Amino acid sequence: MHYRKRLSLVALPVAILAVSSLASAEQAPAPKPTIAKICTNCHKAEAGALRGYFEGVSVKAKGIQIKIDEATEVLKYDEKSFQVINEQKKSGDIALIKDNKLKKGHEVKVEYKEENGVKIATKLTAKPPVELPASMRISTAEVEKLVAKGSGYYLFDSRPLPRFQEGSIPTAVNLPFPAFDKLAPKLLPADKNAPIIFYCAGQTCNMSPGSATKAKALGYTNLKVYKDGMPAWLEKNYGVLSGQFLKEAWIDKDIPHVLLDVRPEKVAGDGFIKGAVAFPAKQAGKLVKGLKIKKNAPIMVYDQSGGMDAKSVAARLVKAGFRKVVIIDGGYDAWQKAGFEAATGTLAKKVVYVAKPKPGEIVPEEFKKYAAAPADNVLIVDVRSTEETKNGMLKGAKNIPVTELRDRLAELPKDKTILFQCNTGTQAEMAYHTLKELGYTNIKFLNARVDFNKKGGYTITKE
Repeated sequence: MHYRKRLSLVALPVAILAVSSLASAEQAPAPKPTIAKICTNCHKAEAGALRGYFEGVSVKAKGIQIKIDEATEVLKYDEKSFQVINEQKKSGDIALIKDNKLKKGHEVKVEYKEENGVKIATKLTAKPPVELPASMRISTAEVEKLVAKGSGYYLFDSRPLPRFQEGSIPTAVNLPFPAFDKLAPKLLPADKNAPIIFYCAGQTCNMSPGSATKAKALGYTNLKVYKDGMPAWLEKNYGVLSGQFLKEAWIDKDIPHVLLDVRPEKVAGDGFIKGAVAFPAKQAGKLVKGLKIKKNAPIMVYDQSGGMDAKSVAARLVKAGFRKVVIIDGGYDAWQKAGFEAATGTLAKKVVYVAKPKPGEIVPEEFKKYAAAPADNVLIVDVRSTEETKNGMLKGAKNIPVTELRDRLAELPKDKTILFQCNTGTQAEMAYHTLKELGYTNIKFLNARVDFNKKGGYTITKE
């Protein structure tokens, strides 16, 4: 008995240590991803490398920003040694990607070294267009003719389901490349000589060529790849979206979009999709001209049954330069048949679109309140260079260039709300992610253009 008691007493500290270690492990933040999920279809994670989407570059801050799924990475670079290979495979320095020469959202690989806990980018490689033999390519014009005909071919969208739920080319069926092996036996035609077309997210996307390669291995002989994909289609045409996807992928998730009911207002008033704006087809010419929203705003159009009214309004919107226009397949009839919630009464008449703010973003109206009446528990930090602030800065703001943040943390108290601003939002966002990486939580940034004068006056423009 004595032996058992002594054994328990010895084991107790070990058990406490184990529980303590477990608690620490549970509290430790999850490591940031180093490769976007979609990139894992063709690549593996590598030490000293990040794969994701280009967000922007600040020459003044000597930093680049990339997005890896929901995570954001800000890396410094040395202008003398940093190497860039752009999407045309041209090698050079930062000049190849600054001033919007590399589009936001382009897939990139960034190689880096780490110095004192700071990632220093050494090389950025932009993903080049996929190479395909001419015999396998099909143009936008050729796809348009097939879609207009509506039969005699099979069109497959190789993108993952969440992207397909944003809208697709009419007549397309979703056959995601990551699930090709599982779904192909159910979705591909029995006829191995049938005309089959694959498309995905554009010229740099490997999923549709990969799908074609897999289909060829299965014995299919009449294969084409619409290399330009969904982005090129939406430049000249509208897409299509099911009522179910509108509900599940947009309305239920509260993702900002514009929903236009193009039926006569008297008809629409008897029942419509909640959130829709009255946009009668007969007045579409005037209404489209009066739209004051961003050209890349997602716009969904519906009529009673997915007929010509919706198609004609959608076509007008595309012609006016809107790049994300889709019609709701089956219109309001399909929505009702599915048993989805309907609203009655008077529809809104003003089209409003406010993009979802980025994590940490403060809206201009709220920022202006702090700037007009500085609070003791709020610190506004201007992260532009000292040279830039000579042309004016906000009264009461503190100037700490983004390049000096890590060396001046003592001036950034964690018990205050810290608001970062610059003159475009780029450096301010980099400052936000830098401090977030260092454990700061009560921080925000202004994602807008700010023009200053030497008297402390300013104007904020949200693009």
